[in-house]
Amino acid sequence: MTPVAAEVSITAIIPMLTAIGNRQWEQFKELEADFVSQYGVEVWQEVFNFRLKPALDKDSDRWLLIQWCSEGIISVKNVA
Repeated sequence: MTPVAAEVSITAIIPMLTAIGNRQWEQFKELEADFVSQYGVEVWQEVFNFRLKPALDKDSDRWLLIQWCSEGIISVKNVA
């Protein structure tokens, strides 16, 4: 993990965990976009893979995957 990703404050991650725990997809997307605007995509990828995702319980991890997959399918349908 890069030094920047390791130094991201836990206060930047907790709201995302809360949004996931509360099953608030729109809020999670807004927090994710804000994070990427502040730190960049590469740091987001590292923080997500090494700090946020490992903290999720099985149900939350599955819920998040379903949200991402369903959104991807919707965008494909809109393009087609």
